Amino acid sequence: MTEVLLEVNQLKKYFPVTGGLFGRKKGDVKAVDDISFFVNKGETLGLVGESGCGKSTTGRMLMRLIEPTDGKVVFEGKDLTTLSSGEMRKMRKEMQMVFQDPFASLNPRHTVEQILEEPLIVHGIGNKEERKKRVKEMLEVVGLSSYHAKRYPHQFSGGQRQRIGIARALMTKPKLIIADEPVSALDVSIQSQVLNLLEDLQKEFQLTYIFIAHDLGVVKHISDRVGVMYLGRLVEITTADQLYDKPLHPYTKALLGAVPVPDPTLKKDRELLTGDIPSPQNPPAGCAFHTRCQDCMDICKTERPQLEEIEPGHFAACHLYSSR
Repeated sequence: MTEVLLEVNQLKKYFPVTGGLFGRKKGDVKAVDDISFFVNKGETLGLVGESGCGKSTTGRMLMRLIEPTDGKVVFEGKDLTTLSSGEMRKMRKEMQMVFQDPFASLNPRHTVEQILEEPLIVHGIGNKEERKKRVKEMLEVVGLSSYHAKRYPHQFSGGQRQRIGIARALMTKPKLIIADEPVSALDVSIQSQVLNLLEDLQKEFQLTYIFIAHDLGVVKHISDRVGVMYLGRLVEITTADQLYDKPLHPYTKALLGAVPVPDPTLKKDRELLTGDIPSPQNPPAGCAFHTRCQDCMDICKTERPQLEEIEPGHFAACHLYSSR
């Protein structure tokens, strides 16, 4: 029986927009607009979508690096949104994050040893000797050497820096790791090495991942289930195999159709999207995707579709299926 590690209920994040002489509030940017999902223990949930769809904001809200406007984030039965800053700091021992930019996320003035020791010091784990031993062990685990501990971040390549970021996330022995586009800044040849490392670490340390990315090929390789986001909303979520073999939402179909194929002689049926992404400050009424959808119906312009189970384990927010 699968055990739910993390549950997100009706999560929202609205950023106020101010303007004018007195800086009055003019509206809100709805970065994340009422999303709900769960993550089972030991699985990898991928979150995909175009730039600006709210997937990175979602990841940061789960860690409460950004405070949610509304909704609940329940981790092992505890609602993280109700915890004090001190209680949340303790909870982060069980939840860690790997950031997109492997250089900006590392302190350039600290050695690798200082960077990796910091989480242990913050959480009061071990004495000085035990911490140094843990640093050396973790460097070996991520494919680096113990002598790298005395070096600074600028002395490493991008792939090596991301390995350091992964090692830092593992120092406190967390249960959940939120990886925010961890390979998008790396060369393609290095991406596969880091992805394989993440998979090996998941097996070795019984980790649960939320893997945020815009590259659908990368997400398919590593994810058990995939959630597709559009304009702050979750439009489809199912297993990786189901999503790629039988996508339901028109936006998901368009995304998959845009993935390049290595065979130049193979022609794909593509659903080309017209128009630009609407502004999250003033999203369309009804279904947020209706302004770009070829299958748009009258109901799509007025009524927002809810995420419903269309097939066993396959959820979509689309009137094409809910109206049946």
